[in-house]
Amino acid sequence: MNTPDPEAGESRPRVALIAGPTASGKSALAIALAQTANGTVINADASQVYADLQILSARPGAEDMAQAPHRLFGHIDGAEACTAARWAAQARAEIDRAHGEGRLPILVGGTGMYIRTLLDGLAPVPDIDPAIREAVRALPVAQAHTALAQEDPDAAARLASADTTRVARALEVIRSTGKPLSEWQRHKSGGIAHRITLSPLILLPPRDWLIARCDLRFGQMVDTGAVKEVEALLARNLSPDLPAMRAIGVPEIAAWLAGTIDRATMMERGRIATRQYAKRQYTWFSRQPPLDWHREIGHIDAGLIAELVIKLQQ
Repeated sequence: MNTPDPEAGESRPRVALIAGPTASGKSALAIALAQTANGTVINADASQVYADLQILSARPGAEDMAQAPHRLFGHIDGAEACTAARWAAQARAEIDRAHGEGRLPILVGGTGMYIRTLLDGLAPVPDIDPAIREAVRALPVAQAHTALAQEDPDAAARLASADTTRVARALEVIRSTGKPLSEWQRHKSGGIAHRITLSPLILLPPRDWLIARCDLRFGQMVDTGAVKEVEALLARNLSPDLPAMRAIGVPEIAAWLAGTIDRATMMERGRIATRQYAKRQYTWFSRQPPLDWHREIGHIDAGLIAELVIKLQQ
């Protein structure tokens, strides 16, 4: 990800970014900043875009959203699949809208691909041959990584052998286009990093604190309507391949409702899935963004929120 040129200074409009793993306290900080800095909170979480996932995505509730303008939350039907490109186009429009209203756009979320696409733009990769995509996606990840090592060794060396999504993407691109993905990525376009002043903050609280929050959150979701949320999704007979149907908690609760697992197993699987997701996000945000992006390693409380609100306005 690129960082805007600091020599441009305040001549470029400012955008705040609050990123990090699930349950790290992003939403509370975003609302506090929006109230202090006349801001608009713009969602950058891939699950929170879906109208059907109010509870299971931990989307801000009506009371929270009433405290400051919120955009791109729950605006897409679960029958659709929101791509990073679609979200980035909508986010650009909302950022411009906020600037036009004299407000500070505050991006908040944990989807690194969304953030990267918005800032750096998209590579002009042609449409992948459907037959190639199907064949690649059917491969076990170990086999796909072995094939990638032969066909695009640089990508194979760069990617973790267990990274199913990125390994499959690299393999399908080289097979379908004859060029490695890295070659296409050298020609990215549409990013906004060059025209804004970014104030980024990554929340990386202590892992034990984060895990406890993840466990508590999933239990609260189940107790406060997540089951009805999944029942409503299942009643729509949507494709199981849709993002909304694969969101954390949906397959686990669906299996319990179908009687294939008991409640205790459902709860344990849901907690494990949440922890694993938080771990992947934690790793990504620890390593991928530029080193000069501030990482905050304390756990969020009222005192730290007040300090970070000041930092994000500097």
